[in-house]
Amino acid sequence: MNILVVDDEKEIADLVELYLKNENYEVYKFYDSASALECINTTPLDLAILDVMIAGKNGFEICQSIRDKNLHFPVIMLTAKIADKDKITGLMLGADDYMTKPFNPLELVARVKSQLRRYTKYNEKNPENDIDIGGLEISKEKHQCFLYGEEIELTPLEFDILLYLVNHRGNVVSSEELFEKVWKEKYLESNNTVMVHIRRIREKLKEDTRHPKFIKTVWGVGYKIEG
Repeated sequence: MNILVVDDEKEIADLVELYLKNENYEVYKFYDSASALECINTTPLDLAILDVMIAGKNGFEICQSIRDKNLHFPVIMLTAKIADKDKITGLMLGADDYMTKPFNPLELVARVKSQLRRYTKYNEKNPENDIDIGGLEISKEKHQCFLYGEEIELTPLEFDILLYLVNHRGNVVSSEELFEKVWKEKYLESNNTVMVHIRRIREKLKEDTRHPKFIKTVWGVGYKIEG
C-alpha cells in the first residue's frame, strides 16, 4: 500500500518512513507541501500522514486539497500541540485521526493499520453481493439496506421485496409477480398485500409519495426501480 508522509522536520519524516517500510508499506516522503501536492496528483495513495505546521500550504490545506479532489483515503494529522478548535477544523476538512508530537512510532503504525483496515473494509465491494443505486445500498450477503449511509431497518419480507425490485431494476414488476416470487404463493385478485408492503418500504426510505425517487408506480402495471 502507498502511504504519503509530509513533514518538514527531516528527522521525524525519516523515522516515520523507517517504521512504515519495516511493515512493507511503500512510502512517498516529502519535506515540503509543493512536492506532496504533486505526488497526490500523480500517485494512487492509500493513506496520508500530514504535518499540520509544514511550510507553504499547511497540513489542513493539503487535507482540504485531497478531499476537494474527491479522494477518500484516510488522513492522519501530526501536530506539535492540539487545541480543540484545530481538531474540529481538521475533522471538518476530512481528517480521520490526530497524533500529537512527540509520539511513539509504534503507536503511529498501529493507527495507520487501523485506518487502512477500516478503509479497505469500506471499499470491499462484491459486485455480486452489493448494489448501490443513487444512495440506496443493499448488501445481499448481510441482508442489510442503507440509505445515504444510514441503515434502514427492514423486515425479511420487506428486504426480499426491495431486493427483487433491485435485481430487476429497469423493468416493471407486477404485484402478481412480486407476490408469487417473494411469498411463493398463488396471487389472488384484490390482494393488497404487496401494496401495503410497498407503502411501508417507501415510508422507511422517506419517499415522497407523489414523486418517489426509488420505487416508482407504473399505474395498472406494477412497480419499478430505475437502473
